[in-house]
Amino acid sequence: MIESTRDMRWIMKLNETSLTPLYQQLMEDIKYSIENGKYNYDDKIPTEPELSADYGVSRITVRRAVDELCNEGYLIKKQGKGTFVCKPKLLRKIERSNEVLSFSKACRQNGMKPGARVLDYQISFARLDEQSFLHVDEKTKILYIKRVLTADDTPIMLENNFYVLEKFKFLQDETLENTSLFEVLEKHGLHACKSVKSTLEIVKAESHHARDLDVVIGEPLFYMNVYFGDEADNPVFIGRQYMVGSRYKFNNI
Repeated sequence: MIESTRDMRWIMKLNETSLTPLYQQLMEDIKYSIENGKYNYDDKIPTEPELSADYGVSRITVRRAVDELCNEGYLIKKQGKGTFVCKPKLLRKIERSNEVLSFSKACRQNGMKPGARVLDYQISFARLDEQSFLHVDEKTKILYIKRVLTADDTPIMLENNFYVLEKFKFLQDETLENTSLFEVLEKHGLHACKSVKSTLEIVKAESHHARDLDVVIGEPLFYMNVYFGDEADNPVFIGRQYMVGSRYKFNNI
């Protein structure tokens, strides 16, 4: 643990005359230490008094830097235990052309191992939004498949997908454990390559989300409602996905 291996050679002297506030300088130095291997995932960082003494700044400055790093997902406070380094977030690019980047591909781009575990299969009649997007009526049967997707064995996303049963019966016979859904669909000549429309909002984890994603009740989650289509914008399926906010990050670069 870091407490027993503190190395003062890593401590950067903060510049009190700089226009950059001291807490931001401290944040950047701690980030550098994480990104360059001084602090590894799940390492406990020094306490506030230790950091205050090491850097020659007030505990208020240290507390603000640590709080900001927690908000950015670099650190996490564990009550009664201290402050620890978080796992790197899964970075997922937002495609401006509405093209879809699969979860498995996003994991590989981040150097992480993708995984998937099937939690539930259900068959029900189409609801109104499913009828509208999938161009079916209320008597059409819908196949619902629920999976939890992982990166390096850490739960990241709760995947809830809805398909027209008649067209997607083959999914009931496919092995969907640790498999890319998009690769399975491609194998059957189906190309869910576009997000025809989508919404993104922040919600709080309810008890079933907390259980499936290994988070606490009330944890912030991204909720994305996505309507997937093919090259010609023909409907393929609907996805209602929950992603752990502290483990996930979007960009459009």
